[in-house]
Amino acid sequence: MKAIWNHTVIAESDDIVTLEGNHYFPETSLKREFTTFSNHRTSCVWKGQAHYLSLFVNGEMNPDAVWFYPEPSEAAAEIKGRVAFWKGVQVTD
Repeated sequence: MKAIWNHTVIAESDDIVTLEGNHYFPETSLKREFTTFSNHRTSCVWKGQAHYLSLFVNGEMNPDAVWFYPEPSEAAAEIKGRVAFWKGVQVTD
């Protein structure tokens, strides 16, 4: 699968975990040259605290478009070390 934003592949992998309709890519598949810091955080009752990264591609910023759980709950252990996308990032086969 590929994660694409602003006509650019920002992650690509065959090792995908799907949880609640979101496709989680291995963190190592994320092309870090397109990410930048975000201090945004959210909490999920059963997964834990999500951290975010922003995307910066071809001169355009997409704030908080990548999220991950650095220390997910035991119930969500399968997404540890993985990232997911939203805010216009297309995930395709």
